[in-house]
Amino acid sequence: MLKIDNVTYTYPQSTVTYRYDLEVNPKEVIAVLGASGSGKSTLLDIMAGFLIPKEGKMMLDGVDFTSLPTAKRPLSILFQKHNLFEHLSVIKNLLLGMSSPDLSKAESILKEVGLEGYGNKMANALSGGQQQRVALARVLLRDKPVLLLDEPFNGLDSDTRKEMLALVKTMTVQNSLHTVMVTHDMSDVEAIASRAYKMRDNRLEVL
Repeated sequence: MLKIDNVTYTYPQSTVTYRYDLEVNPKEVIAVLGASGSGKSTLLDIMAGFLIPKEGKMMLDGVDFTSLPTAKRPLSILFQKHNLFEHLSVIKNLLLGMSSPDLSKAESILKEVGLEGYGNKMANALSGGQQQRVALARVLLRDKPVLLLDEPFNGLDSDTRKEMLALVKTMTVQNSLHTVMVTHDMSDVEAIASRAYKMRDNRLEVL
């Protein structure tokens, strides 16, 4: 289980303190809702190690990762934009930065996300939906048990968005992931989330 326990954060020169409590089971997609600026994306930044909380603990299966450097945390994050290097091929995007690149595994994951045979295509030649499939494949290739989604499917057409949401749900179940999806769209929640939380008065609460 992924557990965020009484984690708080205050931005410099601010009097607002955000507080987060959250639990996610394996194979579960949890949605985090809230208005723009409510603090929902701040949660992902804290979990990823981009921001350091004032207090609280973050644990996976009882192991505290609150103080781990970003690169050693048991998670991957998928953003809305800037997920790929467009001047590189799909396969190079997947393997970039990996200490032990596994070409066969990369090709297998491309097949899982519906992009079999796309390895040599340039990223800038893909549609928006295909680019996000590649970005998801890269996340899966890192084989981390926690998946963070920061509104990654905004800007996609309705049908493509539905396909990507369904793919996230399938990948979460197949890979026993703990998936946390930040969104402002209730239809995303209804499509794939097991449970939902919402930012209210700077605090994350069960919806």
